[in-house]
Amino acid sequence: MLLASRAEDGAADDEYAQVLRYGGLTERDLVRVRLEAGPMPELDLDELSGVIVGGSPFDASTPADRKSDVQQRVEREMSALLDRLVPRDFPFLGACYGVGTLGSHQGGVIDRTYAEPIGAVRVTLTAAGRADPLLAEVPDAFDAFVGHKEACRVLPATATLLASSPTCPVQMFRVGSNLYATQFHPELDVAGISARVKVYGGYGYYQPGEQEQILARLASSDVWAPPRILAAFVDRYGRR
Repeated sequence: MLLASRAEDGAADDEYAQVLRYGGLTERDLVRVRLEAGPMPELDLDELSGVIVGGSPFDASTPADRKSDVQQRVEREMSALLDRLVPRDFPFLGACYGVGTLGSHQGGVIDRTYAEPIGAVRVTLTAAGRADPLLAEVPDAFDAFVGHKEACRVLPATATLLASSPTCPVQMFRVGSNLYATQFHPELDVAGISARVKVYGGYGYYQPGEQEQILARLASSDVWAPPRILAAFVDRYGRR
């Protein structure tokens, strides 16, 4: 199941298509729920192989009085779901917004200390990351696409750090054996992130007038490894 919260149809549909593509899935394999459109349905975990959480314009660190009613509802629903997933060590992969949801739920500190502009960054695996089955098909260091206003500054005590970068120390972590969160986007290629740049031009990720420069920089990026993490998640859990 893909839990999405992008209000823009173009961005939401593109995210779904990218997860299908790099997960090697069909629409019959992957059920999508758009949380921004309505309440999360009751999920029967026994009928699911895993849960994937996509990116989101929601920021966990935004003061509560500045969050919309929709965001507050989504946060309550995600917290209640994680109350069920974590004790079961249920397969979970959260991309970008996954750090904010799983990290907050587990007591980590999410703030704007390690925000990163849109682009490709060099991510390096920790010793635990090199031993993790989801990362077996990626090199010890690889480029990944990022673009976020907040990140995990203090890792939850329950989490194992799997990957880091110079500008954002927590790029990927695991809780238990089967719950993962990445700050980078494992579902994005150059076309995917370029489409996001155009959709979210007015959301404060970059200054007016910078779009063409950002798109040109993205076009020359060599980002191939992160989608292997998404594929590994599906292979490990989605074929059950």
